[in-house]
Amino acid sequence: MSEPLAERMRPRTLDDYVGQKHLVGKDAVLRKMIDAGRIASFILWGPPGVGKTTLAQIIANKLETPFYTLSAVTSGVKDVRDVIERAKNGKFFNRVSPILFIDEIHRFSKSQQDSLLGAVERGVVTLIGATTENPSFEVIRPLLSRCQLYVLKPLEKDDLLQLLERAITQDGELKRKRVVLEETGAMLRYSGGDARKLLNILELVVDAADSDEVVITDGLVERQLQQNPLAYDKDGEMHYDIISAFIKSIRGSDPDAALYWMARMIEGGEDPQFIARRLVISAAEDIGLANPNALLMANAAFDAVMKIGWPEGRIPLAEAAVYLASSPKSNSAYMGIASATDLVRKTGNLPVPLHLRNAPTKLMEQLGYHDGYKYVHDFPENFTEQQYLPEALKGERLWHAQHSPSEEKLYQQMLRCWKDRYKD
Repeated sequence: MSEPLAERMRPRTLDDYVGQKHLVGKDAVLRKMIDAGRIASFILWGPPGVGKTTLAQIIANKLETPFYTLSAVTSGVKDVRDVIERAKNGKFFNRVSPILFIDEIHRFSKSQQDSLLGAVERGVVTLIGATTENPSFEVIRPLLSRCQLYVLKPLEKDDLLQLLERAITQDGELKRKRVVLEETGAMLRYSGGDARKLLNILELVVDAADSDEVVITDGLVERQLQQNPLAYDKDGEMHYDIISAFIKSIRGSDPDAALYWMARMIEGGEDPQFIARRLVISAAEDIGLANPNALLMANAAFDAVMKIGWPEGRIPLAEAAVYLASSPKSNSAYMGIASATDLVRKTGNLPVPLHLRNAPTKLMEQLGYHDGYKYVHDFPENFTEQQYLPEALKGERLWHAQHSPSEEKLYQQMLRCWKDRYKD
């Protein structure tokens, strides 16, 4: 039986690799490391079908090092330890460490991830992890700190068209028929930016043809697939489109639309934790100080889903979605931290004012640490003016209130304390 087209067309070198030029293009960071012959452990984060596994295999081939692979779906701690032991025994003096590729590393439990730490730190293996989920949520901090993180982008239309053209002109099986790409819109739409899915669709349509010439049109593709081209695909581009619509409906104060998009995700088999995480982010980013209870509600919904499971978990998620959508909105905290981060990047490591520093030693006291600090609880209404920012940033404004009823109270308090400084 012949290999699937996607496997037959899997690139074997970086020159054949499609997309991700920001990582493997000329002078890109990962390309430089590969060409230098030494790589550090890293995690590839991106949607399905954009070349994570392929890139790991190309690197192993290029470096001529043993390549071990584990799937987080089927492997346990014992499997991890067995592979590490084999890698240790198979490592030769002055050679590049064997590569351990773990697909769907976000599905590894904490104990499984813990079992990798020592081998990664000592260089017994070079870890390449692949994940479709945000590693900040799914990968333990000690492991994440030992790995570089590279973000893979969805394949663009030109990348996908290049794959189609290469397949019909280079694949031996497809070349037995004359394949004409008259229309590609349906194939691109169904594939959702997933190269593997795109090639599977092409192969299905060509194999189903009963003549030596196959003219591919949108209608032919839709008839062969016999499904709604707008069907939710939790692993494809539609996944990102629908969660975007969900968040924007909450931000736009439309609870009906928020419930609709949530139902689309639920019916499509979306991970409930993914929905819950997005609610927590939305509560902080879009509702914020206009209704601080929104973050409490979103967190409570997350906890409830974890405790009661599915399908009952959809009820607290719906409750939170409606509450967030119908709440007043403010992104002042989100904008404030963005402004502060930008300011830090521009100004660097400015010194902490002496009066704000601790003085646990006599020398520090003699140097003026803590000298002049005013303890606010010694003053009326627990406030007195003093300089808290670095001297070079005196008077800088980062938080700007947005005057919803709840946030207005905070703003008025700042006016009472700081007077003109907080006048917008």
